[in-house]
Amino acid sequence: MNETHAPEGQSAAKISCRGVTKAFGSKRVLTGVDLDVNVGESMVIIGGSGTGKSVTIKCILGLIRHDTGSIKIDGQEVNSLNTREREEINRKFGMLFQGGALFDSLPVWENVAFGLLHARKVPRRRARDMAVEKLAMVGLGPDVGRLSPAELSGGMQKRVALARAIATEPEIIFFDEPTTGLDPIMADVINNLIVEITRKLGATALSITHDMASVRKIADKVAMIYGGKIIWSGSIKEIDRSGNPYVEQFIHGRADGPIQMQVRRL
Repeated sequence: MNETHAPEGQSAAKISCRGVTKAFGSKRVLTGVDLDVNVGESMVIIGGSGTGKSVTIKCILGLIRHDTGSIKIDGQEVNSLNTREREEINRKFGMLFQGGALFDSLPVWENVAFGLLHARKVPRRRARDMAVEKLAMVGLGPDVGRLSPAELSGGMQKRVALARAIATEPEIIFFDEPTTGLDPIMADVINNLIVEITRKLGATALSITHDMASVRKIADKVAMIYGGKIIWSGSIKEIDRSGNPYVEQFIHGRADGPIQMQVRRL
């Protein structure tokens, strides 16, 4: 297994996980996750359904409290932070949720500006202008800001969700299955936008996906999770010669291999 560590002499990783565990009752989901994501890097976690990808991200975000182990953001141990310090860490985050998670009751511009209005307390007129700027970054005009999410196609909703994720110009952006439910062309559009925008913002990105086309487009580095642990990590250039049978099976989508899916036979 390859480990991702900051080179000697450089600053600590932007995100660092060591021995992170999480169980829900008797079900152990994370059994010791070790992961580093360096500043300005795009890391993608791959793995099958139920392997712990989403739980890992939720623990890092603080949406779920991990049981044991260490999670550090910019060298700060998140479990030791008080409420104010935790809020300061959260201000560094942006999130693109799998289903978009747009608020149907709000116009598009207010969806994009939600964090600006409620967390940053930006005046509404300024927040609206900033939302229009971010919509432009994802290829949407100001007229879209007046629409409701229900009036948008799936691809447009995903772009609005991306605009919201970057509205506060976060240092770290999380992408949860960013191309799920999109046709291949729109998926590629979203992937291109992710690459372009994260580079423009100089943001660190942590994504989870099972879509290898997305992985190959957006990743600098890849980590595979299986059995609640990272079993391989390396650069995107190394993935096709990982020498790891689990990685080989996953990236080629083979039914036969060490990963055995539970299939109910009729």
